[in-house]
Amino acid sequence: MSTAINITDLFNVNGLVAVITGGGSGIGLLMARALASNGASKVYIVGRRLETLQHAAKQSGSDAIIPLQGDVTSKLDLQRIASQIEAEVGYADLIIANAGISGPDLSGLPSSPTLLQLRDKLWEPSIETFAKTFAVNTSGTFFTAVAFLALLDAGNKRRSVGEPKSQFVAISSISGFNRNIPGGFAYGGSKAAITQMGKQFATLLAPHGIRCNVIAPGIYPSEMTSANMANMEQDAGNRLPASMVPEQRMGDDRDISGAVLFLASRAGAYCNGSVLVTDGGRLSVTPASY
Repeated sequence: MSTAINITDLFNVNGLVAVITGGGSGIGLLMARALASNGASKVYIVGRRLETLQHAAKQSGSDAIIPLQGDVTSKLDLQRIASQIEAEVGYADLIIANAGISGPDLSGLPSSPTLLQLRDKLWEPSIETFAKTFAVNTSGTFFTAVAFLALLDAGNKRRSVGEPKSQFVAISSISGFNRNIPGGFAYGGSKAAITQMGKQFATLLAPHGIRCNVIAPGIYPSEMTSANMANMEQDAGNRLPASMVPEQRMGDDRDISGAVLFLASRAGAYCNGSVLVTDGGRLSVTPASY
């Protein structure tokens, strides 16, 4: 016999313990605020800049948001953070790997570059600069997942049968599907790798009861997109062209909050190995493989 569905019960995250890398700004901070304001007991935000994290936590007005300094390219940092959370709480319900950098792009090229101009631009970054994007975005996501597996397992062991299982969420990007190159080869390639990694983790961890899902955002306000947004064509109402984004706007706090609350709550408990695209339809109007 069916029962009435209460939307508050469906989407709340009461008592949730979450960790978000890159949680001091951009969509990482938006997700942290969404979780904290909807019942999460602790949301650890991780980043390299402690002052930024502390300011973000203070401005949020929530005691549930806790700053922890750490670099996702450092296994020692990840291990230290996991050990601290284990000592303080003993488990985690949700790990979100969101830390990332943009990497070298194709800015500065004319609209119709010659082959030699294109070659010179692509040859410009050092191998180390190109690889750093993968080190932060892809390797950082991988080792973040691995560092917190024991805490996610501990979270499952305290749960009753039928309750949503522990979850790792990787923040990818539609750049991983886009055949155009708005963010550069390194960024798009690193995000495509994250999406594939998320699917592989879902399969690998299924026997252990740990879920893995991927969120692939489109254009959202952030430090990384601010420079590109200045060059994007907008009308007097600050609307983007429908040919770029059918919704004619960037994503906002409600859009990314809805995505993370869906996956983190009972509403998304049946999702495992899913890729949630939140892009206002951008992949529908640009060459893409999805």
